[in-house]
Amino acid sequence: MLLPAPIAPGAPRLKGTAACSATGDLAVRLTIKRFPLPSTLRALRHPNYRLFFSGQSISLIGTWMTRLATSWLMWRLTHSAELLGLLGFAGQVPMFLLTSVAGVWIDRLNRHRLLITTQTLAMVQSFSLAALVLSGAIQVWEIFALQFFLGVINAFDMPTRQSLLIDLIEDREDLSNAVALNSTMVNGARLIGPSLAGLIIASVGEGWCFFADGVSYVAVIASLLMIRVALRAPGGQGKKVMHDLREGLAYAFGFAPIRTILLLLALLGLAGVPYRVLMPVIATQSLHGGAHTLGFLMAAMGVGALIGALYLASRKTVLGLGGLIPLAAATFGVSLAGVGLSHWLALSMLLMITMGIGFMIHLAASNTLIQTLVREQMRGRVMALYTMAIMGMATFGSVLAGAVAGLIGADFTLVAGGIVCLLGAAAFGYRLPALRENVRPLYVEKGILPRVAATLRDATALEEEVEQ
Repeated sequence: MLLPAPIAPGAPRLKGTAACSATGDLAVRLTIKRFPLPSTLRALRHPNYRLFFSGQSISLIGTWMTRLATSWLMWRLTHSAELLGLLGFAGQVPMFLLTSVAGVWIDRLNRHRLLITTQTLAMVQSFSLAALVLSGAIQVWEIFALQFFLGVINAFDMPTRQSLLIDLIEDREDLSNAVALNSTMVNGARLIGPSLAGLIIASVGEGWCFFADGVSYVAVIASLLMIRVALRAPGGQGKKVMHDLREGLAYAFGFAPIRTILLLLALLGLAGVPYRVLMPVIATQSLHGGAHTLGFLMAAMGVGALIGALYLASRKTVLGLGGLIPLAAATFGVSLAGVGLSHWLALSMLLMITMGIGFMIHLAASNTLIQTLVREQMRGRVMALYTMAIMGMATFGSVLAGAVAGLIGADFTLVAGGIVCLLGAAAFGYRLPALRENVRPLYVEKGILPRVAATLRDATALEEEVEQ
């Protein structure tokens, strides 16, 4: 047990809460100094982020259980690849339609309270789905309705979580590590959740997956209630929503690096992300398996994504992330096409691992760069566009994938999607040198390139001296 340092004679003594706060801060500093966190975990030294991380780690396991269970439930009831695609559409079309508007309100409202609200509504959705399935009264239209409701919630929830992250980290240098740890958390849950879901579905059915998800929200809501963040001055006073929306769009698409990152994300969202809705078909028809096979495939994707996230967490700077984006997108595309061609479970799982590595590095690197480059007053709107690019475009991708799979099969649909992702990665790589030139002045301004920044400051000082 660490003891506080003795108070020197004559030193001022603090009373009440001030004394507790000072003693607590001292204990934390002593603990960190005695037992320093690894560089891969440095964002956890921030108390608010630790609370967020712990609550989300539990809740996201339930979220991934529900994702797999919902797809499997629809497949069990209908055996229709087209309806699987429409189910993905129902959950994602609200994100495409509402996320950009949600970004305006995220910049205007208290992000912390908004996230508590969205997480509470998501808990209600999970318990409602559990009740219907466990009662045996579930119908296909009810699955669609609840999936649509969840999409409305996510249209506000996902960009709010992304935007709140900056408020949980006192030291901006730890932001990239926090983004990477978030990805680690998501993909640790992706590894555990589908595996549990496969076992639970095979044992007692999908309903208990939904019930477990509802219970898991208790952890994240409790952690959010314990977080204390400073209130930001509300933005958009006296302005119309459409004015702020146009302003955000003009900013994001007027700056080439953010625009190019968003466009590649949108392409992967359209052609690559819809693989999820077709995985039950791949598991049963291409690999001749069942719920366990689907669980193994999604868990393998989680392993790869976790590896990618841990790699990014080990990085200490955002420099070089731009080059990783096209490389990761190409890895994702090649692996996706390989999964479509594979008929062996072991090979498919290996390809899912590399697919997870590519997808996660691309997603987290894009997130980190956007969070680093964006102006604070635009953060909510730009992160809403980030969410819409990867998830909102999957709205149309899911319907398209389901329709194409009905014509040429799920396997060749994945091959076509992989080729499109590969072409997008090549186009991004071609544009990369010009994008670096756009980003360099901003990196100097933010001190990310300290030696260049110092040289610039010295040159400016010298010029001022000469003028004097």
